[in-house]
Amino acid sequence: MSSDASQQPFLVFGAPRIEEDEIAEVEACLRSGWLGTGPRVAQFERDFAAWRGVRSSQVAAVNSCTAALHVSMVAAGLEPGSEVITTPLTFCATVNAILHAGLTPVLADVDPVTQNIDPDAIEAAITPRTRAILPVHFAGRPCDMDRIMAIADKHGLMVIEDCAHAIETEFHGRPAGTFGDFGCFSFYVTKNVVTGEGGMILGRDEEHVARARILALHGMSKDAWHRFGDKGYKHYQVVECGFKYNMMDLQAAIGIHQLARVEQNWQRRRELWQRYDHALEGLPIDLPAPPEAQTRHGYHLYTVMIDEARCGLSRDGFLDAMNAARIGAGVHYLSVPEHPYYQQRFGWRPEQWPQAMRLGRQTVSLPLSPAMSDGDAERVVQAVKVLLGR
Repeated sequence: MSSDASQQPFLVFGAPRIEEDEIAEVEACLRSGWLGTGPRVAQFERDFAAWRGVRSSQVAAVNSCTAALHVSMVAAGLEPGSEVITTPLTFCATVNAILHAGLTPVLADVDPVTQNIDPDAIEAAITPRTRAILPVHFAGRPCDMDRIMAIADKHGLMVIEDCAHAIETEFHGRPAGTFGDFGCFSFYVTKNVVTGEGGMILGRDEEHVARARILALHGMSKDAWHRFGDKGYKHYQVVECGFKYNMMDLQAAIGIHQLARVEQNWQRRRELWQRYDHALEGLPIDLPAPPEAQTRHGYHLYTVMIDEARCGLSRDGFLDAMNAARIGAGVHYLSVPEHPYYQQRFGWRPEQWPQAMRLGRQTVSLPLSPAMSDGDAERVVQAVKVLLGR
């Protein structure tokens, strides 16, 4: 790295683009005295439903995608111990949500090109105890939902889509999250629509969504807005043993304006993605595969593969060198069975899912955010080229 690297500002991985509209809305929320679940959450839900082309009664805002996955599976009424098939190339929250719902995770390996769960591997993993499939639209690329839904229909399985990376993603003209029984979205600080922490449930069955909404706030029949609003106190009844998963107006105040710019921000990430594709072509690394025909990629994670034999540099060595250049890069993800907890609980070993193991050990996510300038992207490109001796 050049000697002046230490003088450069640190390029934060996935830094959100926050504009004056969000700041003003948060200030207005603070001055209103209503910070908890209330009118801004309701507006955010309405806006999200309209944008995805569903009814407001089909969505429920929560405090994370993890919460969305958990309460969706509980609301679905899957019997305890039922098996849920998911990908080993995902954040731990996907598997943890299955466990929190009292269900049993079963892993099916990924396709080495798309890095999404392989439908053939799903078929091979089905047992008499299988009750659901939980596909993850990895990095913003849609899973093969035609095949996954055909498998689900054939075996009578529910489908819960993990859309944490896939706000704008479409498969054959249809938005991710609208194929299965549930779609679960994330508004974490690094995601494509940001509320700091936050999530959304989108459900096909309005009764399931209504139950998920109740479960997300202690199992109460009325939320605080309706209990303490200007129409007078309303008594509530606890109808289920629920959770504390509600979104706050303070979060929705950011999300309302983030969602209004979702297409603009997607366009900017696509520009940066294409810049990376062009500038990094020909280097001894594997770049993301092009989007498949009739799909819309969410352009959430730009993952490159660092094979030490080809690069002369280990993946972790690459990460350390990028950090020394004051560029934040990430790993998305070490495969789930690499982690001690799952090895100890289930006896899993990474070698059982070789594609996910290889990808997880080689992957590096380069910075990608609509907040990045062209100069920021050029810094990343030049750092990668220097590291690889070009």
